[in-house]
Amino acid sequence: MTDTASADNPLDLRFSKAELERQRDHITSFITDTYNASGAASAVICLSGGIDSTLTSHLAVEALGQEAVYGLVLPSTVNIDENMSDAERVASELLDIEYDIVEINPLVEAFLAANPNVDPDEMGDDAVQVAVGNLRARIRAILAFFEANRRGGLVLGTGNRSEAAVGYYTKYGDGAVDCHPIGNLYKQQVRQLAEHLGVPERMATKTATAGLWDDQTDESELGVGYDTLDSILALHIDGPVSAQATADEIGVEESAIEHVRDLHEKSYHKRAMPPSPEPLR
Repeated sequence: MTDTASADNPLDLRFSKAELERQRDHITSFITDTYNASGAASAVICLSGGIDSTLTSHLAVEALGQEAVYGLVLPSTVNIDENMSDAERVASELLDIEYDIVEINPLVEAFLAANPNVDPDEMGDDAVQVAVGNLRARIRAILAFFEANRRGGLVLGTGNRSEAAVGYYTKYGDGAVDCHPIGNLYKQQVRQLAEHLGVPERMATKTATAGLWDDQTDESELGVGYDTLDSILALHIDGPVSAQATADEIGVEESAIEHVRDLHEKSYHKRAMPPSPEPLR
């Protein structure tokens, strides 16, 4: 698929007000229980300025208190300045937590310079662009775990249910965390809970991007809009509805259903422990 598929009538997966409060309590209890069981002394979270990390950091502060949460803002040359400013705003203004800014581009350049297989003339190649984008994500994970080790802490992930289902994250990058507090929420529900907690509307509704390369957006890379993705997942992947019935229900081509199912099936390895042979007896 080259175009971004968009349903005419996507499902409304938003919670009632009572359900929102239950979700809030459920997630903060999960954070507290996971933190206490690990014996951690701090919680480390990478702040991107996007809605997922913003919501996760709000819930972490609510669960653990400001003193226990530490933020890392990790910009590179391809990140949008507005997003990095929002990341700092979350840490300094909205939450008032300790945080540091670490520019990752020198680390990326050092890796590329030390690798004899990297040809500067190939940097515009699509496969190389993806590889370097994933390198950025993995360097961020290394920095997060360095701080977690140094502080005796846990790394809190920011992945949501929608992206996990289709493997939209970097293996051993943003997927390398100790837990995913909002991993039970579809993207639509992430936005709703964020607004419920008082996250500014502009931050909750702005275009999502992983910031892995120039002009990258989540929906264009996925090939499907988030509301449409949520609907397909809820009905067809997580639910029992057939592909054709799902397409008819939400008003989208059946090819979009097949595309999401293909993403789900091909990304299974990201949601499972690395395989090994059965022991011989």
